[in-house]
Amino acid sequence: MAGRGDDDGIPTGTGSPDASLTQDDSFTATSHAGLTYPWGEAAPGAGETIRVANGISWARIPMPGSLGHINSWLLDDDDGIAVVDTGICLTLCSDAWKALYAGALSDARITRVIGTHLHPDHIGLAGWIAKKRGVKLWMTRGEMLTARTIVGDTSDTVPEEVLVQSRAAGWSEAAIERQRGEGWGRFAAMIFPLPRSYVRIKDGDSLDMGAHKWRVVTGSGHSPEHACLWNEREGVLVSGDQVLPRISSNVSVNITEPDADPLGEWLASIDKLLATVPADVLTCPAHGEPFKGLHVRLTALRDEHRMRLYKLAEAAAEAPMRAVDTFPLLFNRPIGEHNQGLATGEALAHLKRLEVEGRVTREDRDGVWWYHGVA
Repeated sequence: MAGRGDDDGIPTGTGSPDASLTQDDSFTATSHAGLTYPWGEAAPGAGETIRVANGISWARIPMPGSLGHINSWLLDDDDGIAVVDTGICLTLCSDAWKALYAGALSDARITRVIGTHLHPDHIGLAGWIAKKRGVKLWMTRGEMLTARTIVGDTSDTVPEEVLVQSRAAGWSEAAIERQRGEGWGRFAAMIFPLPRSYVRIKDGDSLDMGAHKWRVVTGSGHSPEHACLWNEREGVLVSGDQVLPRISSNVSVNITEPDADPLGEWLASIDKLLATVPADVLTCPAHGEPFKGLHVRLTALRDEHRMRLYKLAEAAAEAPMRAVDTFPLLFNRPIGEHNQGLATGEALAHLKRLEVEGRVTREDRDGVWWYHGVA
C-alpha cells in the first residue's frame, strides 16, 4: 500500500492487505445448498443503495483482495440512518462513502456508526465516519477493548510469542525466519483512529431506532463478542461475519488468547442462533448477498466443522500429528507462504477443541506440539 495521501490521512493505495488483517474467509469448504437469494446476484453500485426490507438498505463498499467487498447495512433511525460496518481505511473505501454521500445518501443524516466486530474491514472507517458526521461509535465491550489492544501494539518487531507458537505448530525454521522478516503492526494501519469514547452494546440490548427496534445477539469464535442485529418485527438479521452464505468465517487461535477454545465458542454461538433467531429471517451478511435459509446454513456450518473434528481425531489416533500435518484434512486449497499463518490458527482451533473434548492429548517435544488420539 502507498503512503497516506488523502486529506483525511487515509492511505491512497489499493493493494491487497494482508489476509490476516480481515480474517473473514476460512480455508474450509462449506455447503450453501438450500439457500435462496431474493436479489439473485444483484448488488448496489457506486453511490447506490438497495432497499431490502422495511427499515434497512444495502450499500456495498469495494475492497482489495479476494473478498472484493464488504456490505454496509443502513438502518432507518428516526429521521436519519445508522451505519453498520464501514470498510477498510483506504481511499478505495472512503471514496465509496463519498460517492454514497453524493448519491443515495445525499439528503441523509448519519445518526451513529455500529461495528459488528473489530476486524479492519468492519471498523476501518468507523472512526472516520464518526468524526466527519459528529456521531458516536457503538460496539460491544469485548470488540472495542480488543481492538484498542491490537491497534495500540505499534511494535515493528514480531513478538517472540508469535514465533514460539509457529514453531510449536510445526513451522520450519525457514518459515519462522520469513515470518520474523515480515514485521508487525499492520493491523493499526488499516483502522482510522478510533474515538476515545464509544457506546457499549451487549447481548439482549434493544436498540431503539424509532419505528424499528434491533435486538443485539452476540456470538464468539470468529471474534470476541461479535454483535448481530435482529429486527424481529420485520424478520431481518444483520449477521456480520457470524453467518456468511458461501464461506465459513475464519475461526483461529490467536496470540492474544493462545489457550482459548474459539471453535468451541463458535459452535456454541451457532446453537445459540438456532435457538434464538427464526429460520425464515432475511439474513444480511457482511460478504455475499442477502439470503433466506438461516437454519440450513447454520446447520451446515456446525455439521461440517464436526466432520472435520471427527477426521482429525481419527488421524491422530493412527499417528501423532502437528498442526501443520492437519492441513490436508482441514482445507480445500493449497497452503503456502501467503496463507500459512491463518491456516495454522484454524488448525490450532480444531486441535484445541479436540483437547477440550478429551479426544486428543498434546505433547510438547522440544517446543513442538504433537497431538495424540485418545482411545
